[in-house]
Amino acid sequence: MSLLEALIGPLSSIIDKVIPDKAARDKAKLELLRLEGTQELEIVQARLAAIVAEAQSADPWTSRARPSFLYVMYVMILFSLPMGLVAWIDPQAARDIGGGITAYLTGLPEPLYALFGTGYLGYTVARQWGKVKGVDR
Repeated sequence: MSLLEALIGPLSSIIDKVIPDKAARDKAKLELLRLEGTQELEIVQARLAAIVAEAQSADPWTSRARPSFLYVMYVMILFSLPMGLVAWIDPQAARDIGGGITAYLTGLPEPLYALFGTGYLGYTVARQWGKVKGVDR
């Protein structure tokens, strides 16, 4: 079962809700089915295969890059717990720390955030693709 085959059902229901005109809705569904056999789908499958191959690489730096990003995000979320205690003890210190963190994060270039988002999305898609193909558990 290809990724597009797995997505056709949910996408069809979204099309039903978004496009009120029956003729336009049927046309959109036919276009979706047409995509299933096109070169565009093959390109997407090739990209996803590359992501899956990278995730399964024996090189620990390559195979752990995306999960490591998730761990960084988890640490940032968990950092909020002690910050809550700091805010309880000294609200001004917590505001100063928060202001410093905000200034740092604002200083990061926007393309870096886009790269992180793309990496996160790529990891998620690769995992789902692997599960659909039966390669990942």
